Amino acid sequence: MSGTENVHEVRRLAVPLPLPYAEAVAKFEEIVPVVDAPRFMELSSWAEVEALAEKEAPLGFMRYWTADISELMVGGTALWECSEYLMGNHVIAERMYRYDPSVMLHAPLRVVIRADDSGTAVFVIDQPSTLFDSYERREIAEVGRELDAKVAAVLRALGAEPPAVLVHDE
Repeated sequence: MSGTENVHEVRRLAVPLPLPYAEAVAKFEEIVPVVDAPRFMELSSWAEVEALAEKEAPLGFMRYWTADISELMVGGTALWECSEYLMGNHVIAERMYRYDPSVMLHAPLRVVIRADDSGTAVFVIDQPSTLFDSYERREIAEVGRELDAKVAAVLRALGAEPPAVLVHDE
């Protein structure tokens, strides 16, 4: 049995933030809270899951994983300040997963906040719509565009002007 191959273009965005690195990381971690997985798993219906996600993720996203990459690189020659995150919302992801479980390759979204040479923070993400367009299904692509808008809201909350490519029909 042979597999399938899908070649697609992804747009990587590196958005300067008007904050020093440590402040940007603290602000991001405040506005994108850690998912309370045990609490979600205690719920008995999808409606309850949706209600809790709405409450817990005011900007639409929760953090599923966090790594201080700088700490992992101790002893290496690179001196960058850098944190990596998996940010998403399993209620939103389910709206794609129902059509193709392979979307979980890109959900949650991978985000990096790094310092530039002057110590100012830079928010780096692969544009969600370019990731999810690759599944060639309208329902999945629509969620990708919705995620673009949610990323734009996170950038605004961090004090940055989102790139125009994230703003589809606002």
